[in-house]
Amino acid sequence: MASTSDFKNGLVIEFNNDLYTIVQFQHVKPGKGPAFVRTKLKNIKTGRVIDNTFSSGTKVTLARVERRPYQYLYKDDMGYYFMHLETYEQIHVQESLIDNYQFLLEGMGVEIVVHADTETVLSVDVPQFVVMEVVYSEPGLRGDTATNTLKQAKVQNGETIMVPLFVNTGDKIRIDTHDKTYVERVKS
Repeated sequence: MASTSDFKNGLVIEFNNDLYTIVQFQHVKPGKGPAFVRTKLKNIKTGRVIDNTFSSGTKVTLARVERRPYQYLYKDDMGYYFMHLETYEQIHVQESLIDNYQFLLEGMGVEIVVHADTETVLSVDVPQFVVMEVVYSEPGLRGDTATNTLKQAKVQNGETIMVPLFVNTGDKIRIDTHDKTYVERVKS
């Protein structure tokens, strides 16, 4: 058990028979009346964010959540398969628990968030930046670099990303998986 004075961003609590992580919190002490804590809570399973106000000193139940290093192996009809990097234990995870699953590459290291008490997988965190090869891109016009013009490029996983005109087929680029945008060209 913990109280509202122990709140910090990223803390996982049991609330309304579900697991929530604290996204944002603020202790408020009005001039009149008792103090309270205003929070934004994100449901771990659904991703839905709710606002909630706790009275100051309210007891909450903490959930033991662990982040474990895994390596992505392959995908089949049952789901995605990962191997723990220390125990070599293999698990499979449903697609719905993986944000940005389309950026997974075989052999890629990921972090899997596990509820420590029940050993259930809560989510799979794909790295924020991945390097992929451009498999198709229209050639850019020579001399057309004065503006920040973008063109479409298809990368090795089949996704289409907007890239600058100087990126060509065969180049490796770094992609931000959170908003699916081009970051930079990577030198081989």
